[in-house]
Amino acid sequence: MTTGVERSAASSAPRSEDVARLAGVSRKTVSRVLNDEPYVSDESRRRVLAAAEELGYRLNHAARALASGRTRSIGVVALATAGYGTASLLVGIEQAVRDAGYALRVVNTPDGDPRSIAGALESLLEQGVDGIVVSVPIVEGDVPLGVDVPVLFVGAPPAFTAARTLTVGVGAHQLARAATEHLLDLGHTTVHHLAGPRRWYATKDRIEGWRAALAARGAHEPPVLNGDWSADSGYAAGLGLASDRSVTAVFAAGDEMAIGLIHGLRESGRRVPEDVSVVGFDGNPVFAYVSPPLTSARQPFEAASSEGIRLLLHAMEKPDTALPPANDPPVELIVRGSTAPPPSV
Repeated sequence: MTTGVERSAASSAPRSEDVARLAGVSRKTVSRVLNDEPYVSDESRRRVLAAAEELGYRLNHAARALASGRTRSIGVVALATAGYGTASLLVGIEQAVRDAGYALRVVNTPDGDPRSIAGALESLLEQGVDGIVVSVPIVEGDVPLGVDVPVLFVGAPPAFTAARTLTVGVGAHQLARAATEHLLDLGHTTVHHLAGPRRWYATKDRIEGWRAALAARGAHEPPVLNGDWSADSGYAAGLGLASDRSVTAVFAAGDEMAIGLIHGLRESGRRVPEDVSVVGFDGNPVFAYVSPPLTSARQPFEAASSEGIRLLLHAMEKPDTALPPANDPPVELIVRGSTAPPPSV
């Protein structure tokens, strides 16, 4: 830039007229460029963006919201947990929202209590969000609230009414089935299942996928064991299963439970994978570096988040049109060193 811009001492922040003056264009052109509107030449757009960057100008989103009736923000109701799966899904949602040019508002809930979720929703609606993502894997009862913006439910059925409800999953049923089929393909006559807590939707989906794989092969269905996603609960299950010499394969519904399970089995004298094969669920990359490296069904957090936000944006921006077809999430099983044929094969 060859020209400079003077601002009054009373003005601590650059204004749109400063950008217009530096770029040599009208204020209307600046508005069109910064609001990503058409009918602006590439050269004018380049000059405006360069001037805005040089001046450190930020678009006044609050003023734009007042003018348009929209805040260009999306709210997220999420479970307050540091678990790998829940946290990874939230990261994927945040990236997809920001890539779409929207701001993110997140409210955490400590559990699936309907009143807690209703309070989180009220908080987001008071902030004027244009749409909401509900990423709470536990909802114990109907939420006593109606919502007047589109709502995307991730990995769970709708729990309340909204202007428009959408759902997207991570393909848990298909992933659980693939994990179980992998063990059956290795020659195991059946597969035991260490599931998550009974009240989680994810637990139900994974149990259904495991059962479908066993039924399709005519394999016996052992009793389901339930953990709480922790390595401690997996360790306890491993100690219990170790005494049953007929157990040669276990599908754990979470990677951390799988790691605890392996430790319990090995501490009890059962080798993994020589005596018992173990498959986890999530695809946490850290567990590629344990011994043995964990075979795991990888959840497509990024793909599911991107697909869900794509559908939510359509519902927000084109409320009177039908939703586009949804894309199925990918199914990926990462085979490592924790699975092998059974001892007799």
